Amino acid sequence: MHSTDHSNKAIITCAITGVLTDPGQHHVPVTPEQLAKEARRAYDAGAAVVHVHFRNQEPGKGHLPSWDPQVARDCVQAMREACPGLIINQTTGVVGPNYQGPLDCLRATRPEMAACNAGSLNYLKVRSNGTWAWPPMLFDNQPAKVKDFIDVMLETGTLPEFECFDVGIVRCVEMYVQTGMYTERLPEYNFVMGVESGMPADPDLLPILLKLKIKDALWQATVIGRSEIWPVHQRVAELGGHLRTGLEDTFYLPDGTKAESNGPLIEKLAEYARNAGREVASPQEARTLLGLSSAPR
Repeated sequence: MHSTDHSNKAIITCAITGVLTDPGQHHVPVTPEQLAKEARRAYDAGAAVVHVHFRNQEPGKGHLPSWDPQVARDCVQAMREACPGLIINQTTGVVGPNYQGPLDCLRATRPEMAACNAGSLNYLKVRSNGTWAWPPMLFDNQPAKVKDFIDVMLETGTLPEFECFDVGIVRCVEMYVQTGMYTERLPEYNFVMGVESGMPADPDLLPILLKLKIKDALWQATVIGRSEIWPVHQRVAELGGHLRTGLEDTFYLPDGTKAESNGPLIEKLAEYARNAGREVASPQEARTLLGLSSAPR
């Protein structure tokens, strides 16, 4: 079993582009070439893992997601060629009963890791004037859907990263182990904090989450927001967790300036890891910690 006790190294993940971030407004990569350049910036700054969403490649459509397996293959290949040993962590998040697209993309690229959304969440946000920021929606991840993703990840040799948007979802992960839905090894947790209708970006919540996860299981935190996220990242580093940021999660550095690429965000996480007395894991060290095979050739 793999545990943070084996090493004091911090694995840094770059959430490179996000699902709907508009490339017309923000410097998010869309094409394979853009993803390769941004991945290299993040990699040079200390990221061993890139969490990637694929986007529509047609002109003017780059703000929309794509589940085209060929787009997925092209994007993954470009990033791997630009960054020797880079670990690919692929999105699978999709609303509704038709999730064949993410399953097809997993089979097409066989990534080392992939998000496995571990429970459902009312996905809500309210504007300052009291109106909904978007129509209220359910991000549905019922157990049968979770199991379908786990099964395909087993088939493709992909490590599930269990995305936990709320406290109860953290507790569900252990139930997936108890019922035999997931038996491969200790689960790897991702505590998603800062979604308005999910867990808040609050460092005081972290000790509670650590009590609820399975002992010795690896964990990281995804922290979404602006200035409030950075104290959480520092606490994650101090508590032995792994770190994630990128233009999917925030556009702002701790001093409030806007990041023009993923590189400065990753540099800041590396600095936070070192502030906590930890070194940043290389891609090969991250593979060892995560129990992954050596890099694809």
